[in-house]
Amino acid sequence: MKYISDIIESYVQLLLMQERHTDRRRYFHEQAYTTKKYVIPYISRVKVVSKQLKVLEIGCGEGGNLLPFAELGCKVVGVDLNLQQLERAKLYLEENGQENITLIHKNIYDVDENFGSFDIIFLRDVIEHIPNQERFMVHVTKFLRKDGVIFFGFPPWQMPFGGHQQAIRNRVLSKIPYTHLLPRSIYKMVMKVSGVLPVVIDSRLDIWDTGISIEKMEKCLKAADLEIREKTLFLINPNYEVKFKLTPTKQLPIIRSIPYLRNFITTCAYYLVQTKKAA
Repeated sequence: MKYISDIIESYVQLLLMQERHTDRRRYFHEQAYTTKKYVIPYISRVKVVSKQLKVLEIGCGEGGNLLPFAELGCKVVGVDLNLQQLERAKLYLEENGQENITLIHKNIYDVDENFGSFDIIFLRDVIEHIPNQERFMVHVTKFLRKDGVIFFGFPPWQMPFGGHQQAIRNRVLSKIPYTHLLPRSIYKMVMKVSGVLPVVIDSRLDIWDTGISIEKMEKCLKAADLEIREKTLFLINPNYEVKFKLTPTKQLPIIRSIPYLRNFITTCAYYLVQTKKAA
């Protein structure tokens, strides 16, 4: 019964989260909290996060995930395509005493070959936005040191709000789970009829095109010759602790063992990978 109540509570809180997408400073601190409490200890299972390690975040946004690494003394670099988010990142990081973090406004494919290599590369809630994930994973290993690790944290595509439709500013559509699983043309029509702005429709359809399941994730990792060192599926995302006061909960063994079905009731997946030579 507790498992069922956890599912219900998690989904109810997802329905109420729309306003968080407009308070970016609050979002920055929520990201920092979860990375400090959960992501860094998770990475430390394979590679201890210590001073002077080089850390790269791809899709760093406002930089909340970067803050805890910087506070530990790591040499931190953030890359993002969104200039406005990077400007906010610079402001928020400086407000928290971090003025020497390198922030780069570029596509990771366009970064100079002399960019360097990193001990830790991490993507949190980003891989589901990247087209051609298999190509990306092959490319990103170019920036990974021989014994380095890559962390991925993402919502499986089939989870209730895997299309990020909770961020749509529509009182009804933003609160209906699984609507993103409609055929692309029908999903587009539903958003259009609901009065969603064209630019927002395009952004949701971008996620429709790139959303990644657990099975697809593992297929891409295998194709990129990356070895899974740690893998955890969550019924309740660790980030829901700071957002909703919910206790992070791992998925039941019986559920996580069932391909495809597990995607529908897994709100977050953590993966820690290395090249096979390092593993």
